[in-house]
Amino acid sequence: MSDAATLCEAFQRTAATRGRAPALRTVQGDVLTWAQYAERVASVAAGLHGLGVRHGDTVALMLTNRPEFHVADCAAFHLGAIPFSLYNTLPPDQLTDVLTRARARVLVTERRFLALLRPALAGTDVEHLVTVDGSGPGDDAIGLAAVEAAAPTGFDFAATWQRVRPGDLLTLIHTSGTTGRSKAVEITHAGMTAQLDATDELLGITHEDSHLSFLPAAHIADRWASHYTNIRFGTRLTCVPDLKDLPDALTSVRPTLFGAVPAVWQRLKAGLDAALTEADPGLRALVEGCIDTACRLAAGRRAGTLTAEQAKELDEAEPVLAELRKRIGLDRARVCVTGAAPASAGLVEFFHAIGVPLGDAWGMSELSGMALMNPPGDPRPGTVGRPVPGARIRVAEDGELLVSAPFVMRGYRDEPGLTAGAIDSDGWLHTGDVVTVDDDGNVRIIDRKKDIIINTGGKNMSPTRIESVLLEASPLIGHVVVIGDGRPYNVALITPDREAVTARAAQTGAVDAEREIAAAVEYANTRLSRPERIRAHAVLRDAWEPGGPELTVTLKVRRGAVEQRYAQLIESFYAR
Repeated sequence: MSDAATLCEAFQRTAATRGRAPALRTVQGDVLTWAQYAERVASVAAGLHGLGVRHGDTVALMLTNRPEFHVADCAAFHLGAIPFSLYNTLPPDQLTDVLTRARARVLVTERRFLALLRPALAGTDVEHLVTVDGSGPGDDAIGLAAVEAAAPTGFDFAATWQRVRPGDLLTLIHTSGTTGRSKAVEITHAGMTAQLDATDELLGITHEDSHLSFLPAAHIADRWASHYTNIRFGTRLTCVPDLKDLPDALTSVRPTLFGAVPAVWQRLKAGLDAALTEADPGLRALVEGCIDTACRLAAGRRAGTLTAEQAKELDEAEPVLAELRKRIGLDRARVCVTGAAPASAGLVEFFHAIGVPLGDAWGMSELSGMALMNPPGDPRPGTVGRPVPGARIRVAEDGELLVSAPFVMRGYRDEPGLTAGAIDSDGWLHTGDVVTVDDDGNVRIIDRKKDIIINTGGKNMSPTRIESVLLEASPLIGHVVVIGDGRPYNVALITPDREAVTARAAQTGAVDAEREIAAAVEYANTRLSRPERIRAHAVLRDAWEPGGPELTVTLKVRRGAVEQRYAQLIESFYAR
């Protein structure tokens, strides 16, 4: 546990200790050492001070995953200001709404986003557009280098960051949400420090660890697991600005820590499957045999109940499994996490079987990161693990999960009514998730409380569980939405995984995705109870993009938006 009370103290201690060691990298191989990082933070902080940024002010950031994000964000909170990130996929009207409510006067961005931002700034408090990649002729923005050059003399950087207190706000996280207007979650220095204490105790992260930043910085997962973890533990962090570069970044960096949403893990598995399809038949048979052996013996290995003969089988399969881990860049990984959306038990079992230490975790923006996690080396597929150090849980009478922890948010910014509705008088956060807890304390997420399906026969069902069975039935299925609340039976809207379909077509020629998905639905129904089964489905041709109307940036489905968009199609299922 660190005795640094703020992220400012944590950063300064790490920078002083690590000095010439690499802190931030790009996928091209550019490196910023801790000494250089600290120098840039002090310089940019002075420049922001010159623009009028003071303690308690908000500073907006709209950047891709690049070292300049870390520098600008860190510089802002060293001033006692409150930096927050904007999702790069937000339309102008939502950008206007977030900027207006946050009252930011300075916005740090890239030139590529200026055309999107300009129409969104009308009516907001933004006075200064600062671009980290310079400015061009006629720009209404000023380059970051120019901001630094114009910094006032005599600014006392050390005295300024030392005045930052643990209870001060560190950042705002605008919840992407699956419906409605976003809420600004207030996270303090003390809250994030407590979250990092839990991370330290559970995962034992050190400066020897390396990891990747590829999720949007507007999401709590990237801020906690990338930005703040790097600051606190002095890790080596590689910035990946385009998700398409993630596979190459994995094999280049070979990180020791890696967390991703289930869709990313599914694509890594699909990549291995595609490579096997193209392999020599003899090699394919060998690899598939080793995978089958590992999957068959996974439970026994976890429980420590393997016989000598079974242990020998695993030892013989290990060279092949090691090559699979190396192929996806996770041969050095010691901590791997899936979260932000439900992962099927089968997906977790597969990676654990081939030696990737994958475990489920669960958290919320309102909890500054993670609150439940499968401890490394002790995964319980199908569960999200047990409370992390410092967290306590309760289950309400209706099954809702309640959490108490020192890293619970301060509240929703300027929304006391919503805050009171989320955090009760005893400090318990009402999460909105319905759960069960087994005898060992492992938590299983059933579904969002508001998403539970109750059909006209009174049967309660979890759409998430049904959807996970469908997703496991075919790699060609990208997203599924099950509808049935207040209806006589369940129906499903399905979008194909375009990358998987393209890869299959390249391997086998033409592929009939609709036919295979129909067969997958039929198979999935054999694994579902009679009320849960899908009576009708549609394979949609529309593309659902991350951050768009149908999906959040972490690929969670916005159920309300989907049901509204396809209302006529849904009604046609029940009119037949």
